[in-house]
Amino acid sequence: MSIPLLDLKQQYAAIQAELLPRLEELCASQQFILGPKVQELEEKVAQVCGGAFACGVSSGSDALQIALMAEGIGPGDEVITSPYTFFATAGAVCRYGATPVFVDIDPVTYNLDVGQIEGKITDRTRAIIPVHLYGQTAEMGGVLAVARRHGLPVIEDACQAIGAEWQGKRVASLGDYGCLSFFPSKNLGCFGDGGMVICNDPAKAEKLKILRNHGMAPQYHHHLIGSNFRLDALQALVLLTKLPYLDQWTQARQENARDYDRLLQGVEGVETPKTASYATRHVFNQYVIRIKGGRRDSVWQGLKERGIGSAVYYPIPLHLQECFRSLGYREGDFPESERAAKETLALPIFPELTLAQKEEVAQAIRELLA
Repeated sequence: MSIPLLDLKQQYAAIQAELLPRLEELCASQQFILGPKVQELEEKVAQVCGGAFACGVSSGSDALQIALMAEGIGPGDEVITSPYTFFATAGAVCRYGATPVFVDIDPVTYNLDVGQIEGKITDRTRAIIPVHLYGQTAEMGGVLAVARRHGLPVIEDACQAIGAEWQGKRVASLGDYGCLSFFPSKNLGCFGDGGMVICNDPAKAEKLKILRNHGMAPQYHHHLIGSNFRLDALQALVLLTKLPYLDQWTQARQENARDYDRLLQGVEGVETPKTASYATRHVFNQYVIRIKGGRRDSVWQGLKERGIGSAVYYPIPLHLQECFRSLGYREGDFPESERAAKETLALPIFPELTLAQKEEVAQAIRELLA
C-alpha cells in the first residue's frame, strides 16, 4: 500500500463539519487581522504550555525573530544554539546581524549537549536558543543553570514540541521566551503559516505585542521599530477548532512510537529513538530512527520505491550550509550533528496511521536491511 509521511486529509475530514460553519461566520464578519479569535487562542495556548502570556505571530520563524528583537540582539552579538535543527533557528539570529555560535548535540536526544554550552560563552554572548527537536525537550536544567550564571535570556525553540515536558513542566514556558510553530505539519497545525511566543513576564509580553504590529501603540504612534508579525484571525480559528483534539492526537503519536519500537526491535543496524529520563512527555512530532553502516540513503530510496513516505531531517547540518560559510566552521567541528545528518530517517507517525501501515513500514525496513 502507499503510505504517506503525513496525511492531513484525514485530520481535516474529522473536523470539517465543525470547522466550516465557523469559517463562514468569520468570513461574514470580515474581521481578519488579530481580534478576539487571536486573543482567545493566545489565552488557551498559554494555558496548554503552562505560561502566563502568549503573543500570536505569523510563523514559528517570526516567533524566533521577534524574541530576539525584544532582547535587542543585533550586530556584534552572539547567540548559542544547535547546528542540527531547521534553518530558521540560526537564520533568525543572522537576520539581525548577530552571529550563531553552535554547540554540538547529544547523540541520543539530538538536542544541545548542555555540557558544552559554557565553553562557548564569551563577553559577546547575548542569548541561548535550545531546540526541543522532534518533540523531545532539551535538558533544560543544564541550559537554565548556565544561563542564570551568565545573566543570559533563554529563547526556547519549541516549534516541534508543543505539549512536551521537562520534569513534568511544559516546554515554551521554561525560559524567558518559548517559540511555537503552527505550520501544517506540526502536531497542532493551521492552514498555512502561524506561530506564537509564550512568556511569563508581563513587560516582555506587552513589548512582543507592540513589536508584532510595527512597534505601534497606540495606533500610528511608533515608539519601537517593529514589523508585521501578526497572526491572522482565520488561522487562529482553525487552531481553536483543532486545539481540543491535541492531547488525543499526541497520545496517538505516542502509541505509534511504541508500536514502531516493538516492530523494529532486533532489526540489525537500526536504532529507535530514546526518551531521556528528564523528558517526561515526548510528543513525537517526528519518529526518527538511526540506520548504521552507511545504509541510510539506500533504505530511504527503497522506501520511496515501495510508496512509503520517509524524510531526512536534516541532511546537511547548519555549520556546513553554504549560507553560513563565513562563520568559518569545517567538517568535523560538530561530529555528532554530522553523524546524525548521515544516519537519521523519519518515518510516518501521524495520528491516523493504522497498525497495518506501521507493520508494512517496519517489514519494508527489515527487508531492505536483510
